[in-house]
Amino acid sequence: MNIFHEGLYRPLFNLLIWLYDVIPGAELGFAIIALTLIVKLALWPLTHASLKSQKALQDLQPKLDALKAEHKDDKEKLAKAMMELYSSEKVNPLSSCLPILVQIPILIALYRVLSAGLHVESLSDLYGFVHNPGTINQMFLGIIDLGQRNIPLAVISGICQFFQTRMLIARRPPKQVRGAPGAKDEEMLTSMNQSMMYMMPVMTTVIGASLPGGLTLYWVAINLISIAQQYLVFHHKAKK
Repeated sequence: MNIFHEGLYRPLFNLLIWLYDVIPGAELGFAIIALTLIVKLALWPLTHASLKSQKALQDLQPKLDALKAEHKDDKEKLAKAMMELYSSEKVNPLSSCLPILVQIPILIALYRVLSAGLHVESLSDLYGFVHNPGTINQMFLGIIDLGQRNIPLAVISGICQFFQTRMLIARRPPKQVRGAPGAKDEEMLTSMNQSMMYMMPVMTTVIGASLPGGLTLYWVAINLISIAQQYLVFHHKAKK
């Protein structure tokens, strides 16, 4: 736990307070947005690789559907043909998972920073070269108290989550291969993804409505940046 505290929590906390000190206006909201942007930029290579892998799998889907139609009665041949296709197209179906796993500890540290690190007593964790502001102004734009729950922010976070999830969902297999042994699992996964497209925004809104506004603002910011990154990756891939 000490390694987590010193290696992740404390550096992120100090970066947040430093941003709070240097950004004009001394408003916590702008510091949270800036921190979110810095973290996303630091993780950009990982998330970029993950998104490229997801896009490559989506682009490969027509060929996979053709294989499932061709080998619908032979699972062994289908599996072999799919592996050969992945190899020839240089696509790793698992490559999008590792970047997500790497980000989890960082997201947990950010959660702790924004949930427990905004109290005056937490300022004792500041490094010697980071100015101690004494108190933290938790108002954003002069009207939103980031230390309290905020329903409008929670609703906005849910809307952002919907559009981010919608950009990532896989389409269903074509009608001619639905029901084939090789397509059943994919169709089930696609149906689950489509359900998540509606469930995730609802869950995000409900959870966001129960959390301090600072955490909800962070979730809004990270979703907006993620949407922009997904658009850049998918649009660039589509143009190529």
